[in-house]
Amino acid sequence: MSCHIVLGVTGSIAAYKAVEIVSYLTRQGDNVTVIMTSAAQRFVDPVTFRSISHNRVVTDLFIDNEDYDPNHVSLAEQADLLVVAPATANFIGKVASGIADDPLTCTVMAARSPVIIAPAMNDSMYLNPIVQENMKKLRDLGYRIVEPEEGRLCTGRTGKGRLAAMEKIVGTIEEALGKKRNR
Repeated sequence: MSCHIVLGVTGSIAAYKAVEIVSYLTRQGDNVTVIMTSAAQRFVDPVTFRSISHNRVVTDLFIDNEDYDPNHVSLAEQADLLVVAPATANFIGKVASGIADDPLTCTVMAARSPVIIAPAMNDSMYLNPIVQENMKKLRDLGYRIVEPEEGRLCTGRTGKGRLAAMEKIVGTIEEALGKKRNR
């Protein structure tokens, strides 16, 4: 069965890897809507996601059109699953603090479906006690965290903070959708 998945993309160099995730999910027959933060758009153009998902890409809270639809609420209500990959320390901190000031954080706040977060950031940021506490808070609230991997980071250093492999993220998505897919 086809599921509606909302995929959030934040401003990390790993944003290009989200293209593979969208491609995989659409090949599975899922309906994928991508929400991009403004920083994510500096790494990957929304046209890329629109071309692969065959859906509009949400980039702004305020869209001028005759058929106004408060996206942050309607997308959250329609979603079978919300995934944020990659998720920056900034995004994680906002959600852990209840800050909803862009389309992605607003959608997460309105979500009734499960939420999966796949962090990606510099190892020093990832290991920062504040980031770790924010992720613990989100776990305690029921968010699923796909731990980043150790590997070469964009700084050239090796450390923990690299976005988990697509297979691991997709496996977590499939596991979360298991019962819905079998209907």
